[in-house]
Amino acid sequence: MEVAEVGRRGPDIRADCFVHFELRPSGGLDIELKSKVESMYGDSIRGLVTDMLEYFGIKNAYIYLEDYRAFPWVLMARIEAAIKKCLPDIELEYLPDMLPQNLYKKPRDTFRRTRLYVPGDQPRLIINCGLYKPDGIVLDLEDSVAPDHKFGARFMVRNALRAVDLMGAERMVRINQLPNGLDDLPYVVPHNLHTVLIPKCESGDQVRQVADKVDTLRKQHKIEDEIYLIPIIESAMGVINAYEIASASPHVVALAVGLEDLTADIGAERTKEGTETLFARQQIVIAARAAGVQPLDTVYSDVEDYEGLRASVREAKRMGFEGKGCIHPLQVRVIHEEFMPTPEEVEKAHRIVEAMEEAKRKGLGVVALGTKMIDPPVVKRALRVLKLKELSEK
Repeated sequence: MEVAEVGRRGPDIRADCFVHFELRPSGGLDIELKSKVESMYGDSIRGLVTDMLEYFGIKNAYIYLEDYRAFPWVLMARIEAAIKKCLPDIELEYLPDMLPQNLYKKPRDTFRRTRLYVPGDQPRLIINCGLYKPDGIVLDLEDSVAPDHKFGARFMVRNALRAVDLMGAERMVRINQLPNGLDDLPYVVPHNLHTVLIPKCESGDQVRQVADKVDTLRKQHKIEDEIYLIPIIESAMGVINAYEIASASPHVVALAVGLEDLTADIGAERTKEGTETLFARQQIVIAARAAGVQPLDTVYSDVEDYEGLRASVREAKRMGFEGKGCIHPLQVRVIHEEFMPTPEEVEKAHRIVEAMEEAKRKGLGVVALGTKMIDPPVVKRALRVLKLKELSEK
């Protein structure tokens, strides 16, 4: 007899379920359900379980399900994970419908002021994360997921990409550290994924491995849209190889830094002042700019210290970073406010754009502001400041 258990159970569990699944040699299908909403949804839940077992060709099994008001897409993820723990050779997938509002695209140079990390195995946190309007939502398969929950998290994240309204955020997934992360990709690439985050990246070869696997899956599933890559630098070797990593693939759109693992790797104590990682952060900014991609700062780990967060964002902005990670949704608003252009930046951007338009009207090949020549990157940055100002006013 083969047995598998997935999910969570207990008095504090919400929007999730626990599944105990047993394959049996005979006796048909035996479904036992414990649910707080059994009187309203018991028949529907049993019907879903029956449909899934029949879909996967399972004729003899016992399944015990504890339901804590889980959404159908969560039930589907947990049940399928349990089945495939026992029957790993099954290639069929039981997918929830893709919400029409999840079929939007994102340009490669989209704003990435905030990326909100959400544990990929906790549906109660996934369901409403779009309400906080981060620029990007990272459904995480790596550090925030315990080792014994990683298998089930793949199905949860896959289903969330299809069935949860992420409200226009860039749809991101942080895979596991390579080589295991390559096995995460088939679960997420086919479901209108925008961006893959590559943790603990230390070489250009690692980026190319991910890029090659993503391109293979795109061809297999006939996906025309580009899927972007964001390597995360979290080690001394990654810092040394930052430019190689940032320029390893045309699919790379940003380079991020993660300081918790980096400080551990170099044997330093993580401080609020951040002097121990100043060189590394500057290296990431310079490497990203040299490669023509966005530099993104680390997370701020004290979720109750909003003044400290503001100071950290201001420092990141001064250093040249264009975004910062979030580990709590209430950090999003603070970071957006601090990345808003100052009145002086907006005024200067207006003058640069006006000078560019004046030069075009006169047919001049050179743009000048007063006695200073303005290079194309400066004009591009000015246009970006004005777009950011417009975005912040919506």
